Amino acid sequence: MKTVYEIQQYLKKYGTIIYIGDRVADLELMESELKDLHQAQLIETREFTTALLILRHEIQLQKEKSHNKDR
Repeated sequence: MKTVYEIQQYLKKYGTIIYIGDRVADLELMESELKDLHQAQLIETREFTTALLILRHEIQLQKEKSHNKDR
């Protein structure tokens, strides 16, 4: 997995479609779902950590973007 889109497609395989309308909330919920899949041993550790890094990076970018917009 290299993009948020690929993570979304991966989660779809498990019947998980996430859209709240708030980008950061969507990303955080995806992170939670990945943690559940990893805990259930349905996702390998390497894929899990890669996906987490991607999501956390995107969350940080979105928060910075929002912070800069508020100035």
